[in-house]
Amino acid sequence: MAFLKLYREKLKHNFDFLHELFTKNNLDWGAVTKLFCGNELYLKEVIDLGFREIHDSRISNLQKVKAIDPTVKTCYIKPPAKRSIKDVVSFADMSMNTEYYTLKLLSEEAGRQNKIHKAIIMVETGDLREGVMGDHLIDFYAKVFELPNIEIVGIGTNLNCLHGVMPSQDKLIQLSLYKQIIELKFNRKIPLVSGGTSVTIPLIMNKQIPAGVNHFRIGETLYFGANLFDDTTIQGMHDDCLELFTEIIEITEKPKVPMGEMAANPQGVTTEIDESLYGQTSFRAILDIGVLDIDPKYLILDDYDFKVVGSSSDMIVIDLGDNTANRKVGDLINFKLKYMGALGILNSNYIEKTVE
Repeated sequence: MAFLKLYREKLKHNFDFLHELFTKNNLDWGAVTKLFCGNELYLKEVIDLGFREIHDSRISNLQKVKAIDPTVKTCYIKPPAKRSIKDVVSFADMSMNTEYYTLKLLSEEAGRQNKIHKAIIMVETGDLREGVMGDHLIDFYAKVFELPNIEIVGIGTNLNCLHGVMPSQDKLIQLSLYKQIIELKFNRKIPLVSGGTSVTIPLIMNKQIPAGVNHFRIGETLYFGANLFDDTTIQGMHDDCLELFTEIIEITEKPKVPMGEMAANPQGVTTEIDESLYGQTSFRAILDIGVLDIDPKYLILDDYDFKVVGSSSDMIVIDLGDNTANRKVGDLINFKLKYMGALGILNSNYIEKTVE
């Protein structure tokens, strides 16, 4: 049976590395836990690192965070849907917003719950996902500052997640200037300038964060040690806090070329025949996991002596060549994962999750 393993000490090492980085630069940060899809075992591991602020895009996950430790500050990191307003106010201490209509609903619900709900207003800085356009920002803040039961605590932006627009010193200066303009215009303090996610970490390391930007939401680099500017691992961090273990459920020497009339498989893929392989054989192994759980392109296959031949809903087939490693049925093959692959595994109810 396939299973996912979280290495506690490697995660702690990455946390310590980042905590030192943020502390020496006088920056606040919180952990983004949406990768874990509400898995309580893994959420507890993150909270136990010492985080006092957890960010997530699923309100049910924040509900679980509050059940584990009610004192942890929770933040809902996408504009809330109308049908989620009650739960957002119940389980998120803070949310990121771009619509006056939504903030008005949050204000009304916070009043019903006798709460003050905190909000960060997201600004569009080029990636064209969520964010208020800059030339509308003053009018927007003028309206939301008047809402009862809403405390506007910050301004923020998100980059790289949709079109791949990278953060830069200029874009973060722009964000910091917006904050200063709003404070001067309304004589109100904006405590948080939330400069982005893991993709901004190289800027922090290179001392390129402008004065005023003081808050970040970090997930991928915490769990994978990722430098998202150049797709490498940051020196001194672990890229294997999570590993997927799969079991070989069949090994057989078979022809390299399928036989019979060809059509598209259930995924819509038509196999192209390499006629030079006719008559050749190799050992093929079947792993007990499939595209229902992970797309094989998200498995990191560096330095392995086999290649992925293909996959179906519940099985991945690999070509072992001559099987010089003498693998056999029942053996485990472990993989490091890309972020989106880990996300699929963590969203699967069929894969056991463990901690070591």
